[in-house]
Amino acid sequence: MRRHILFLLLGIFMAIPFRVEASYMLPYPSFMPGNRLYTVSRVIDTLKKYWYFGNISKIKYYVSLSDKYLVEAKTLFEYQQYLLAADALVRSGDAWSQIPVYFLKAEREGKDVSLVRETLMSAALEHERVLTDLKERTPKEFVWAPEKSQPTLIPIHEMLDKTLAGIRFGL
Repeated sequence: MRRHILFLLLGIFMAIPFRVEASYMLPYPSFMPGNRLYTVSRVIDTLKKYWYFGNISKIKYYVSLSDKYLVEAKTLFEYQQYLLAADALVRSGDAWSQIPVYFLKAEREGKDVSLVRETLMSAALEHERVLTDLKERTPKEFVWAPEKSQPTLIPIHEMLDKTLAGIRFGL
């Protein structure tokens, strides 16, 4: 008898729908500069652009690309690889800047973009959180001085601000 009641309660519990929400998650870092497969990964990312056709697919492609390069930039900033991190940060911002173009095209075509809008808002909030955190933990600028070349000034905070402005402007 107890077993029947237990199964009945378990069945009722499993039949009740629950709403589960997870915050936006950035991907785990992929291949980093210096890895032999890093160049292959970059080529594959470029080729994927032609695989994703349609405006909503393009939005998803550019969000994933922006996420990937933001995580790459974050990791490189944490390891004080500022020159490589700056490059990844620019690539992340460039990918994000493509999103509004395809979003507007999808809206003009009459596609239901409500779920895409929610995803973009979550992604934008996560990107802003990561970028503001990086701004607090990085120097304002950094002079990269290779042994046999001229030093290069990397305006880290200016680049972070530009990327943040692009994210805010895009939505």
